[in-house]
Amino acid sequence: MGEIIRFISKFERERARLIREARANYERIFPSADSADVEGAAIEGDGGEASSKP
Repeated sequence: MGEIIRFISKFERERARLIREARANYERIFPSADSADVEGAAIEGDGGEASSKP
């Protein structure tokens, strides 16, 4: 019953939404090293194919 509810203005909600959207777009264009490693492991499969990694 003693919860504190913080008022968030429309401006602040819109700003947070735009920041989330911009970060998602940036991540899609420039993927982080973590997601690149996961994708690389999935592409390499069982290691039966030649790899371009040293």
